[in-house]
This record gives sequence, structure tokens and C-alpha cells, in this order.
Amino acid sequence: MKHVLAFILPLAAVGLLMFPVMLQAASLEPIDSSGVQVQRQEQNGITNLSGGVGEDEAKAIQQTTGYNLHMTFAIGPENKYVPDVEVAIQKAQGQTVLTLSEAGPLVYVQLPPGKYTVVATRNGEERRDTADVGSGAARNLVFHWNSAE
Repeated sequence: MKHVLAFILPLAAVGLLMFPVMLQAASLEPIDSSGVQVQRQEQNGITNLSGGVGEDEAKAIQQTTGYNLHMTFAIGPENKYVPDVEVAIQKAQGQTVLTLSEAGPLVYVQLPPGKYTVVATRNGEERRDTADVGSGAARNLVFHWNSAE
């Protein structure tokens, strides 16, 4: 936990915009993958990973490749990771292509190129963002709630 706090606390000072960049930089450190159980899931032909509870699991997900949408869910001023988010990803026309329950704190998705709306809901409080994904670099979205309630 001490390592997680040492990593997360400076993020509050840097700001949320730097959050995904900081996560990617941290992912270069070696991990102990022996206890990590990150399972690829598929729904409607869309592959995804969800998890990141604990430092090793978070790093294991951050080190995966082939996912063009990366989402991070956090709460409070400490930007504490949360694993209890309902996620719906919709095409521009409003058609839902992926729904996840109890997702996070990290969710990586491989989507066909296009424009998508992501709706993340935690304790009834909704956050929305859009992503234009393609075959280039992954799009990073950070969803933040102010409190644990």
C-alpha cells in the first residue's frame, strides 16, 4: 500500500490530465506476475481487460498491448483506484457495443476504429466522455468521482 500511495499522491499535484501518462511510465517496472489473474473477456466481439486491484495486477494490465481504449476509474483527492464501476460503450449512433459491471479500476478495450461515447456510473453518479479510436496510439480516458459515497 505504501508504494501505491507514493505513486498516487504526487498525481494530485500534477493534475488529472497527466494521470494516464504517469501510469504508462510506471508500467515499465518489472512485476511479479505469479499471483496476477487478469483474464481477457469478450462481449459482442469486443475484447477487454478489467482489473488492476493491487500494484502487480495494475502493472500487468498496463503492460498489455493491442487495446486502443484505456480507462482509469478513481475517487477523491487522493485519486484512489475504484473497482466498482458500471461501464457502457456506445457507437456514435447510440448503439451499445459493450457493457461491464463492477469494472475497473483499469479497463482496456479493443474497439473497431470509430467514435464512441463511454458512460461510467458509480453509486448512481454518471460520468461521460467520448473517444475517437483508431489503429494508432491508445486513447486514454480518466473518470473521477469526488467522494467514496
